[in-house]
Amino acid sequence: MKTIFIYGAPGVGKLTVARRLSNLTSFSLLHNHLLNDLVETVFEFGTNEFSQAVRKYRLDLLERAARAKHKGIILTYVYGKPADKNSLKRIVRQARKHRGQILFVHLICDKKVLLKRIKNPSRSVFSKIKTHEKLHDLMKRHDIFADVPYQPNFIIDNTHLSPIRAARLIRKRYRI
Repeated sequence: MKTIFIYGAPGVGKLTVARRLSNLTSFSLLHNHLLNDLVETVFEFGTNEFSQAVRKYRLDLLERAARAKHKGIILTYVYGKPADKNSLKRIVRQARKHRGQILFVHLICDKKVLLKRIKNPSRSVFSKIKTHEKLHDLMKRHDIFADVPYQPNFIIDNTHLSPIRAARLIRKRYRI
């Protein structure tokens, strides 16, 4: 199974691009906020219980998809260095466990554009960061612009790129 791991700062367009890519490839989409919002109905965001439950569900779904011989799955993620190092290792291990392949896509955009995108009304559908203050707070605590320490890692600047164009670039680059 191929796992496409799309990561980047909040508001960069991970979910929008992932949806387009899912439509182009028929890969399943397991985006970060499905899990976060589910677990947040029971545990407060950021608590140890919250983090453990999200991690467990993500890894379990990857395992079950691999066993079911899924063609592929798309994950979205805000990678915060160094805090997410161990979680990322677990995801990579799980994705590769059944001869799977994990392919990284780092979406980036101009910071001024990012600040505009944070305010987009579409972000209210899920419990996403919607204010400059929360984004700046996250940036103070974590390096959310860092590349993951794995290859292949395809970096796409989507400042002036449509989501469908970004999805097509991913599909072409990884021959999906």
